[in-house]
Amino acid sequence: MSRHYFGTDGIRGKVGEMPVTPDFVMKLGYAAGRVLTGASATTGAIGKPPVVLIGKDTRVAGYMLEAALQAGLCAAGVHVRLVGPMPTPAVAYLTRALRLQAGVVISASHNPFEDNGIKFFSAQGEKLEDATEVLIEQELERALITMPSAQLGRAKRLEDAPARYIEFCKSTFPFESNLRGLKIVVDCANGATYHIAPSVLHELGAEVVAIGVSPDGVNINHECGATHTETLTQAVIQHQADFGIALDGDGDRVMMCDADGRLFNGDQLLYVIARYRRLNGMLKGGVVGTLMSNLGLEHALGRLDIAFKRAKVGDRYVLEQLIQQGWSLGGEASGHILCLEKHTTGDGIIAALQVLRALGESGKTLAEYTYDLHMYPQCMINVRSQTKPDLQHDQVRQAVSDAEARLGASGRIVLRASGTEPLIRVMVECPDAALARQCAEQVAAAVRSLAG
Repeated sequence: MSRHYFGTDGIRGKVGEMPVTPDFVMKLGYAAGRVLTGASATTGAIGKPPVVLIGKDTRVAGYMLEAALQAGLCAAGVHVRLVGPMPTPAVAYLTRALRLQAGVVISASHNPFEDNGIKFFSAQGEKLEDATEVLIEQELERALITMPSAQLGRAKRLEDAPARYIEFCKSTFPFESNLRGLKIVVDCANGATYHIAPSVLHELGAEVVAIGVSPDGVNINHECGATHTETLTQAVIQHQADFGIALDGDGDRVMMCDADGRLFNGDQLLYVIARYRRLNGMLKGGVVGTLMSNLGLEHALGRLDIAFKRAKVGDRYVLEQLIQQGWSLGGEASGHILCLEKHTTGDGIIAALQVLRALGESGKTLAEYTYDLHMYPQCMINVRSQTKPDLQHDQVRQAVSDAEARLGASGRIVLRASGTEPLIRVMVECPDAALARQCAEQVAAAVRSLAG
């Protein structure tokens, strides 16, 4: 089941270029409305009008794409609920809580503002399966036939969406606990959490220093947030805070730092949550990571007798593996962390609250709680390529084979095409940072020669 438009996290690209154009997004809205609401591709009637929620991040292009998406959905006879700028996990939650048929997010997550994209959630608040995305792409090949006027969808704004989601996030933190006495810097990346995350932390009792909360349509993720953590660490030291929390543009990733400005990525935060739950008899099964998860995480979990499995890169694949195993905790080094007993998808705010709970109840710092987690050096090189070179080409395979021979049994190589950007990612991991760099450059050179 090959997909032409959908990647690992919906459809994404540069605004104004296919597929992120108003005409395509309108057709996408129509096609998704037909598929996600169970419409027949061959009959005209849908039956009782379904309702779909639309949220977006703070990119200026969101206004244009929201209007196009809304038009396509209404043409298919689908009612629309608009919530404006809202985190991706908030749309997942609201879709499920309001018993709607689907949720849609207009966002390119951690990408720069020139990019944008479309993500879909099912009625259960989960990322779509590959097979459903294939059905939407098949529907795109059919003509857009507007429903009769009496059957057209209608749109209205859901005014209380932020308050609903704030209360939901707070509900995932123990009622008998609070964050009083803590000063926390939260960097919202000038993105969709700017009016959510500070309120959650403040209402739980923390003294909050909020940065990255002045979106202007073009400054999302710009030198701030989970992908540019220097801003967070500097602010934590400047304000003498206890913790720092950095979210990305759509709120599904999180990074944290301690009072000394030491950064902790998704693998380390996942370990904190897993260790706390293991020690307190709260862990259901094991933990799911990805091909990019640090080998040190796998080894540290093993010492705690916690099973660990790797999924393909992408939080949707982590979710699939969790469901298959019957487990509840998983995540990625990039900061996507899924706590399925709390939410159906990765949520940066909720993940941060689980870390703060573990540290608060143990009385330990991030460094103390992760003292036995020894992260292996990883070298990542991104090779830009508008076309996807053949990663099985003899030249690439030989470079990988030579590098693996140098690494031996103590290292590993991951070579893959990004599902969200025009990049080939080369990652090498081993105890020797210099050797990891040499091997990564060796493989990247072979990939670069094919990519032109």
